[in-house]
Amino acid sequence: MAARTPEELDVLFANAINGGDIEAVLKLYEPGACLMPEPGELASGTGAIRQALGGFLAMKPRIKLDVKKLAEAGDLALTTSKWVLEGIGTNGETVRMEGQSAEIARRQPDGTWLFVIDNPYGLQ
Repeated sequence: MAARTPEELDVLFANAINGGDIEAVLKLYEPGACLMPEPGELASGTGAIRQALGGFLAMKPRIKLDVKKLAEAGDLALTTSKWVLEGIGTNGETVRMEGQSAEIARRQPDGTWLFVIDNPYGLQ
């Protein structure tokens, strides 16, 4: 499924993560997109994003998002979401994380939206 609005990208992202579907997650990013899997770390391009999120999906995470569009100018949009994630750590213990993301999305020629920059940690 394709995002018809910038906010829908985060909803589709959560659905794909909760379903453990890396291919569905990757379809939400432009080929040259960047993801910050950890503060100060940058994964650029589909291969790097796949690698960064592959280990993350091994936690079998469940994520909940509260999404907001902050601004839209032409074919670019800035969104944010408060998120809470729970999963299973490598030690078998429950892991709980939360934060507020910042994302830039771009409208594609067919009218759908894809992530260009995805920073789950926002301004941290």
